[in-house]
Amino acid sequence: MVKARKYVVKRQFDGVPKRDDFEIVQYELPSLRNGEILVKTEWVSVDPYQRAYNRKYPTPYDQFGFLVGVVEDTKNPKYSIGTRVVTHKGWCDYSIVNPNESSTMNNIVYKLPELKGLSPIHGLSSVGMVGVTAYFGLLEICQPKPGETVVVTGAAGAVGSLVGQIAKIKGCRVIGFAGSDDKVDWLQNTLGFDKAYNYKTANINETLKIAAPNGVDCYFDNVGGEISSIIMSHMNHFGRVSVCGSISAYNDDVSQLPRVPLLQFDITMKQLKVEGFLVHRWLTRWSEAFVDLTKWLLEGKLKTNEHITEGFDKIYDAFIGMLAGENTGKAVVKI
Repeated sequence: MVKARKYVVKRQFDGVPKRDDFEIVQYELPSLRNGEILVKTEWVSVDPYQRAYNRKYPTPYDQFGFLVGVVEDTKNPKYSIGTRVVTHKGWCDYSIVNPNESSTMNNIVYKLPELKGLSPIHGLSSVGMVGVTAYFGLLEICQPKPGETVVVTGAAGAVGSLVGQIAKIKGCRVIGFAGSDDKVDWLQNTLGFDKAYNYKTANINETLKIAAPNGVDCYFDNVGGEISSIIMSHMNHFGRVSVCGSISAYNDDVSQLPRVPLLQFDITMKQLKVEGFLVHRWLTRWSEAFVDLTKWLLEGKLKTNEHITEGFDKIYDAFIGMLAGENTGKAVVKI
């Protein structure tokens, strides 16, 4: 019998999640049944959607999320011992999954994509859920064309940093907004963004008049709030907006969400397309994105940074740090 640990969410979050909202539970895993595999976790992902989705689940529930692990025991002939896999079993050190029943995001299991010598950590970042979020959210919804101007908020985060680079690969001019001068420097001098700005100190409206004098064609929105309203007021006719998230309000009281300027006038008069998405829409096509993303990484066209925290007991700290914007690039935990 294998003793496992997992994080259980005991109550709905009120504002910033608190340490005592979680409980680390130790328990014994049952014996494997036919088709199942035992996975030892190597890397755990912490992501904004884990905060956002808290409102959707009755408590208590096991904290979900993506992980990369290695098969330690198996009763599935397609998954031999030593195989690395990606699952959505969440914040745990051991788990049992059945790849034969993998059909939705909640029970997804797949072999770690062929990374051609790259670190398995990419299975949680550029060649994982984060990568396909950037890939499909930009290319399918915004459909950027060479020479167009693309604006990204949350640009130094896991998704935003990839969105900007993919837009550059597609021949676009890219403007990013992030939350510190160090992040701005990283975006411009390491990732190759054409312009980047600290949203905490910049006048967004005046900045865009200078940085995008011919208007904005595509906007990838990770944050919501007033900054998004301002950016959308600078968009060109028939501009496209891909709404990935609204991290600026995830910790706010749902009954007292911040007020923002009205968007409907710009949407109507400029005939904008504004579309939200959940990445599992393209679940059957993830492998298609993995091929391109891996190729771009190997060619040096995509650069990543992983903000690594070590230790199972530190997952909560990594989660809170990510929500506070302490990470540059993808926040992950090494177990």
